[in-house]
Amino acid sequence: MRPSARIWGLIPALACLLLCQCGKTPVTPGPEPSGETGLEAQLVPQQILRNVTVTTDKAVYAPGSVVQFTGDRSQSGLGVRYWHLGDVVEEQLLDDSAAWTWTLPATDFQGYYVEIIGKNAQGVVRTVGSVAVDASSDWTRFPRYGFLSKFGGVAPSKIASVIANLNRYHINGIQYYDWMYDHHHPLAGTPEKPDSDWPSIIGDICEKDVVQGYIDEAHRYNMASMFYDLCYGVLAWAEEDGVSPSWNLYTDAGARNRDYHPLSAPFRSNIYLVNPGNAGWLDYFSAQVDDVYQVFAFDGFHIDQLGSRGTRYDAAGQQVDIPSGYGKFLEKMKQAQPSKKLAFNAVSRYGQAKIAAAPSDFLYNEVWTVGFSEIDKIMRENVLLAPEKNTVLAAYMNYKQSGYFNTPAVLLADAVIFALGGSHLELGEHMLSNEYFPSAGLKMTAELSEKLVAYYDFLTGYENLLRDGAQRYNLNVSSDQVSMDAWGPVKGSVNTAAFQVGDKLVVHLLNFEKAKHLDWRDDSMNQAVPSVHENLTVSIRSSRDVRKIWVASPDVDGGVPREAVWSANGIKIDITVPYLNYWTMIVIE
Repeated sequence: MRPSARIWGLIPALACLLLCQCGKTPVTPGPEPSGETGLEAQLVPQQILRNVTVTTDKAVYAPGSVVQFTGDRSQSGLGVRYWHLGDVVEEQLLDDSAAWTWTLPATDFQGYYVEIIGKNAQGVVRTVGSVAVDASSDWTRFPRYGFLSKFGGVAPSKIASVIANLNRYHINGIQYYDWMYDHHHPLAGTPEKPDSDWPSIIGDICEKDVVQGYIDEAHRYNMASMFYDLCYGVLAWAEEDGVSPSWNLYTDAGARNRDYHPLSAPFRSNIYLVNPGNAGWLDYFSAQVDDVYQVFAFDGFHIDQLGSRGTRYDAAGQQVDIPSGYGKFLEKMKQAQPSKKLAFNAVSRYGQAKIAAAPSDFLYNEVWTVGFSEIDKIMRENVLLAPEKNTVLAAYMNYKQSGYFNTPAVLLADAVIFALGGSHLELGEHMLSNEYFPSAGLKMTAELSEKLVAYYDFLTGYENLLRDGAQRYNLNVSSDQVSMDAWGPVKGSVNTAAFQVGDKLVVHLLNFEKAKHLDWRDDSMNQAVPSVHENLTVSIRSSRDVRKIWVASPDVDGGVPREAVWSANGIKIDITVPYLNYWTMIVIE
């Protein structure tokens, strides 16, 4: 861990004085960093001040409920601060125990940062640990989505360890990929007599006890479980199970060539397609979904499609409006099970307008265009289509490569996705590198795993700035020390993306100075580690009155907020950014 960011603001007084006296017009200095607070004054200096890894007992909490914190070691003389954005809402001394509790405020849909502090032998207060907390009554307001993909031969201890790991990343919803029996008949057996095991589409054995074991363990952490299936997929023997040929999709108006997705052995069947908006199919499949809910305590349905397939026809030779069928499918599923959550995959943005207008609970995009500009396009489009719904991106890093994920590529991609208001489907029993979720050809290094914890803390703790109505804002941002460009993306510079959130301006510094390319996916696996900048002066031009400026970065001190040193000279505001590596956020209040 780097030296505490608390001393970021300890710029020499002379430098501050010179800054405040520059220019011909009166200059309003920003606040000096405060001295020791009441809590800091109570800390006892420690000869050995160790870092503490902190976990919580839930991925998301009901407002007003009690959070159980557990550290990986006990140490006397530590304190804890509870932050909401840039303000401390409560602080306390900790006893010698490694565990403690905190009762959340009653306000709904709030993110918090929990900072553990201690004082070293020289009397310097340091951050020694941090963790985020999400207090939300509905997990789909700020979805942080993960996945599961193997449901046979999984021991209870493995189930527990997988879910506990996802909990540390604050994953609050899980997609159960290819858990089902037949696409058109997902429950094996009947609600009265469900099968104890069954083959998946590829022939892997799934077990009822494993599926339910995962659901139960996820619920212990307040994680939602979403079962996966296609909206229009049937297998070769579907007619035997009551699927009418009149529902089929065809590639020609003469209804001679059925539309299907070819699959070879060991897959059990090709996937044949039906009209997702056909009334008969909707009645048939909603009954199948009801059977699933009678046996398994799933919290909702993750609905998939295969993307744009060109012009398609029904059995009568009429052209089918597939995206409208997606909307009808969502409406039917919500009507049949109003309490269950729904997510629908807009593959390469196909059908997104109809999906967004229908009762989907959040937006989900599988991204196949590999440039960072595509991520920007998706986020802008989704905000226009459904500003009240947040976005999850399924974006597969280092696509189909082997070995280890390239850490700089993953962190830069997540920095961009999170800064622009999204979340990233990437974590499950392993980290995703392609669309077949059981594939684990790439592994995370210990460094990447540790750094991603800080990024997901950041996504959670600052959800009210990142994903709570943030609006794009044109702001002039510059620096005399580094090249800066408004978000493009632009290679070779620090990209700045500005948003307005209520009465706050949020400026994200995304470091593309050393970027090898502008592809988030990094198939070449050569994306580079960005430069590190300390005490970087950033200038903005704004006529707004400024009360306070603070900064935070997932790359230092676990992401906790730090008050910045700043000065105003007319409409120009100079801000000292203590640290920039991949991503630093400036908040102007």
